[in-house]
Amino acid sequence: MAEITYENATRHFPGGTIPAVDALDLQIAEGEFMVLVGPSGSGKTTALRMLAGLEDIDDGRIMIGGKDVSGVAPRDRDIAMVFQNYALYPNKTVGENIGFALKMHGVERSERDRRVKEAAALLDIEGLLDRKPKQLSGGQRQRVAMGRAIVREPSAFLMDEPLSNLDAKLRVATRAQIAELQRRLGVTTVYVTHDQVEAMTMGDRVALLKDGKLQQCASPQELYDRPANTFIAGFIGSPPMNLLPAGHQDGKLTIGDAHVEVPEAHRSEVGRLDNVTLGVRPEHLRLAEEGMAGTVSLVEELGAEIHLHVRTKPADGEEVDVVLRTDRHARYRLGETVHLDIPSEHILAFHPESTELLFAPQA
Repeated sequence: MAEITYENATRHFPGGTIPAVDALDLQIAEGEFMVLVGPSGSGKTTALRMLAGLEDIDDGRIMIGGKDVSGVAPRDRDIAMVFQNYALYPNKTVGENIGFALKMHGVERSERDRRVKEAAALLDIEGLLDRKPKQLSGGQRQRVAMGRAIVREPSAFLMDEPLSNLDAKLRVATRAQIAELQRRLGVTTVYVTHDQVEAMTMGDRVALLKDGKLQQCASPQELYDRPANTFIAGFIGSPPMNLLPAGHQDGKLTIGDAHVEVPEAHRSEVGRLDNVTLGVRPEHLRLAEEGMAGTVSLVEELGAEIHLHVRTKPADGEEVDVVLRTDRHARYRLGETVHLDIPSEHILAFHPESTELLFAPQA
């Protein structure tokens, strides 16, 4: 195991107008499962490749186990990577694929076989060691790729969207297996994904990037409850947080015809502003006899619950779609007028210009 530290780590690509990774400061503890998440072009994969030595560092440095590895070759960094495309040798058996790196490093045959069998047992692929990759399913191939990383007994695992080639059901099962395996092995792991559900369910902490900049690094629950800005609020959560323009006057937020009391503990944060961006999670909105009016634009029946999409006008001339979770037995018609209650104890507020969080509900 090893602690990993990015210190002002920056990567410029030739011809790029902004850095692909911009002054990244991030500390990953020994044994931690850290997930890097963000949309396409956010810099998450570049940050991982910088750690692996596959991309240069133009400024700052990266430390592994207290050692500056900024100029160290990938093979000398004591890390193991798991890629999106498995990268297995088609002419070798599963056992030979898993043990190939050990063979290249001159590990004796008996020790190599022992470590291959141990990794196969951990991954429940003992019965597949004599098969070729073409005889395996996608999930089995990914476990072989994991086994190849495990046998090296590295200081850190680096995983670059390893589940993106799997179907939805297999992704769910495999992400649970990876998270459980990492906790059993206790190896520091950096995992890249664009899927925020994957990030929230797997990581001890999640680092969210946008345009090469770190937006926030926190536990999944902290990101969900106290997003640092509106980008994070709109990215984390499925469905994401509803964000509504709201006026402010005399301790109340006005959203169209509706009024929401600002909790007394937070009135100072918004006291000098005429308007804010109000945030509320779909599970906290409620249908009511009066409140913010809107029309039903979409009904998503998901079995256990219904996601009701409502089109409303919180500000003059500006339509906004909001989503709420509601009872699966309720029935709604497209175009039907409904009213939404926004409970003051569950609201968040963001600065209208900087987009930074002003306040969130107390935990």
